[in-house]
Amino acid sequence: MDKNSQEQLEVSAERTRVSRRTFVVSAAGVCGAAALWSLRRRSPGTVEASGNNVSAGPVTIVQFSPEGKRIGKVTVPRTIKSEEEWKQQLSPVSFEVTRHAGTERAYTGNTWNLHDRGLYRCICCDTAVFSSDTKFESGTGWPSFWQPIAAENIVEIHDEAFGMDRTAVSCRDCNAHLGHVFNDGPPPTGLRYCMNSAAMRFVKFA
Repeated sequence: MDKNSQEQLEVSAERTRVSRRTFVVSAAGVCGAAALWSLRRRSPGTVEASGNNVSAGPVTIVQFSPEGKRIGKVTVPRTIKSEEEWKQQLSPVSFEVTRHAGTERAYTGNTWNLHDRGLYRCICCDTAVFSSDTKFESGTGWPSFWQPIAAENIVEIHDEAFGMDRTAVSCRDCNAHLGHVFNDGPPPTGLRYCMNSAAMRFVKFA
């Protein structure tokens, strides 16, 4: 083999190696972009709210007496049910809100204008989530609170669904979607926990 032929073979081999490297890098980039897109599509209020994609391990929550007094922390098995079981337990609007991160229409819930004193419990598992002691008139048509009854009883997750940048609020025990929290509330926290009436059961203080 003469010198020119050998050089041509070496150039051809180098081009093949470069092409292979380019393909591998490009493929990795495409796969990475696809994975990132998939993660961004899954907002906390879609699949996670059904309770099917959460850990089945126990959770620690705070229990409250019928008078609204803090009893203490307890560790309980997480409440997980199938879609059919939730449908049988809940009304259509409560099912859509809590299990599929829906939102009831403003001024349609049964507690947005309620002024009685009592506890607001998760409609799905009865965990205490809010108290009338922190409820205020927000003018939004949804029951609003400036803080939860216990931070341990809720979970806050970044939510980019529908092109909005929000913080979703769910029940720690059963992962039911409750609503969202915003930074335009009154003192002392400056927060507005904008909840769905359909996601909670009101119980008057004993």
